[in-house]
Amino acid sequence: MPVESALSIADLADAARRRLPPSIYGYVSGASEDHASLRANRQAYDRWRFLPRPLVDVSARSQAVELFGVRYASPVGISPMGVVSLCGYDGDVALARAARAAQVPFVLSAASTTPLERVAAANPDMWYQGYLPANRDVIAPLLQRLERAGIAVLVVTVDVPIASTRENELRNGFSIPLRLSPRLLWGGAIRPHWALRTFARTLLRQGIPHFENFTAERGGPIVAAARGDHRAGRAAMTWQEIAWIRERWKGRLLVKGVLRAQDAATACAIGLDGIFVSNHGGRQLDGSVASLDALPAIAAAAPGLTLILDGGIRRGTDVLKALALGAHAAFVGRPALYGLAAGGQRGAVHALALLRREIDVDLALLGCPDVAGLGQDFLCRADALPGGPPGGDWRVAGKPIPGADAGMAPDNAAMRDATEYR
Repeated sequence: MPVESALSIADLADAARRRLPPSIYGYVSGASEDHASLRANRQAYDRWRFLPRPLVDVSARSQAVELFGVRYASPVGISPMGVVSLCGYDGDVALARAARAAQVPFVLSAASTTPLERVAAANPDMWYQGYLPANRDVIAPLLQRLERAGIAVLVVTVDVPIASTRENELRNGFSIPLRLSPRLLWGGAIRPHWALRTFARTLLRQGIPHFENFTAERGGPIVAAARGDHRAGRAAMTWQEIAWIRERWKGRLLVKGVLRAQDAATACAIGLDGIFVSNHGGRQLDGSVASLDALPAIAAAAPGLTLILDGGIRRGTDVLKALALGAHAAFVGRPALYGLAAGGQRGAVHALALLRREIDVDLALLGCPDVAGLGQDFLCRADALPGGPPGGDWRVAGKPIPGADAGMAPDNAAMRDATEYR
């Protein structure tokens, strides 16, 4: 069945589950500890409802956005993801080409297995994401390498001082460095398409994958203790190193993994260009606030920053909610990787096309012909509906509506503009 027959990201996830060995699918779909943050990311979108505007001319619609001087066809991008070559042959290049075909941003992970120069040749607009140690002697040569490759946007991940505990990976026999555990070997045996078209093909054509982009030098193979990723040095990373990078990096600089408004204000004060509002897809500190829940306060604290929401996006409606709450774009990880696993570059292109199509339809149904017009006036909290929980009050722009008793709906005139229940 062609990958284009998938009607939703959920369909692509099902196809990926059938294609990948269980241990690798568990690595992609899973999260840390009890998966509380992973669930919270999805639940956060359900807490918001749309307030559509009828009788608006939506015959012509635009979802184009501009980020750092580049105009993109859609407010969706591909977040950085490590070792994607385990999910599809030449996965880094496939995702980069898919993003270029869809005219959306793509971020290459430091934990990738393809030299960044080769990926940049496939997509010259590529961004780079780094896991950096508190070691300026390591950072400086990497910055020089990025400059030589023509990288214009550097994203520094700041929410991984040490590795998290992912019990599902331990149970499934998955680890990085990759070990040929009995579970992994069994998984390859029951997924012959993956074993031949991804695993064996990679070994025959490219050899054992290495971590190519943690630093200025090539790292070790993914099947051995990694050298060159400087994991120990990350725990000492502070805002001082970020400020030092800002002084030396001529391109755009963002940090990824910010959930506190005060940290967003600090990023703004240092002179950063933007932040990824992200809890790492629920893969780091379990129990962290959902990315979407953190977004409004961050938008208020740092109005001059470009804000990218990362985490939990599965539908076009999710993208619209993120933009309405203050994001300039919404990036996806797992959806693109599900597409890659299900159908290679074509599958990743299809994942992006599904989201783009949904955004177009949803804009029309919402009564907003351009994503630039999205704002909180298009949203209300799910508990802001008539008959909400006792003890709350109806609010417009944060102020109680006159004539509305606690726990009761206000009169029609006041209800007309109600957007929030607290």
